[in-house]
Amino acid sequence: MRIANSGDRLYIVRGERAHDVAEISQGRFSPDPQAIYERWDEFLGWADALPADPPGVPLAELPLGAPVPRPRQVFAIGLNYALHVAEAKKDLPLPEFPSTFTKFPACLAGPDDVVELSGDTVDWEVELVAVIGRPAHRVAESDGWSHIAGLTVGQDISDRTVQLRPPTPQFSLGKSFPGFGPTGPYVVTPDELPDRDDLAIGCTLNGEEVQSSRTGHLIFGIPALVAELSAVTPLLPGDLIFTGTPSGVGVAREPKRFLGAGDELVSTIEGIGSIRTRFAARRSAALADITH
Repeated sequence: MRIANSGDRLYIVRGERAHDVAEISQGRFSPDPQAIYERWDEFLGWADALPADPPGVPLAELPLGAPVPRPRQVFAIGLNYALHVAEAKKDLPLPEFPSTFTKFPACLAGPDDVVELSGDTVDWEVELVAVIGRPAHRVAESDGWSHIAGLTVGQDISDRTVQLRPPTPQFSLGKSFPGFGPTGPYVVTPDELPDRDDLAIGCTLNGEEVQSSRTGHLIFGIPALVAELSAVTPLLPGDLIFTGTPSGVGVAREPKRFLGAGDELVSTIEGIGSIRTRFAARRSAALADITH
């Protein structure tokens, strides 16, 4: 199953048509795309029994928003692909525990948004994003997938100056400016995917490929992340986990390369789809004084 958000209403996507969940369920389920995760098992059972052709509208007519618009918690994992570890810290051993930070939920954006740059060191990081569908606390790795509602495409946009500013790094702030968490276009349930543990992932910048890998190269896969995170804090329905980025980010290049006004970043994951983010110049020089 694929679900989407348009106008803060929940839709099921089938082929090229989208079906308003509140309408076709006759009010059984709220139109709120965030609320569905609290009733995920009930929703799955109802969706499985839907007729083959419920009433719908052409998908192309719907502007899509962030498919999970208001999660209570957004976790993000750093250094979770071996080649990214090598490009970031050439002498750093592979991590023994997921390097975890947060992205504040207000940074989330949709799959076709324009994002204002915060400065001249803004970088890209394509990521597979997992959506929690059932509460998880002290979950065994072998049960990790059973707590996942679905997967979506994400970008962990990062202001490297703010992220790495002395005296201590500020990962959460540097990665949480407005729009710095584009997601979409849909949440796709794992059963829809060719191999939920090994999907092609990549992105292009102005048509040039800048990242290309497979999620099978994750150091900590989704079941391990659910286990490790839930060992510390409960994971709640509708929470997001940005699982980490492969190699190819701008800050690791020689010379370094960052996003500029007018750039277009297209991020794609096999079986899920693509998101397209365009970047605009910051509107006020005062922002640079605050953040740099």
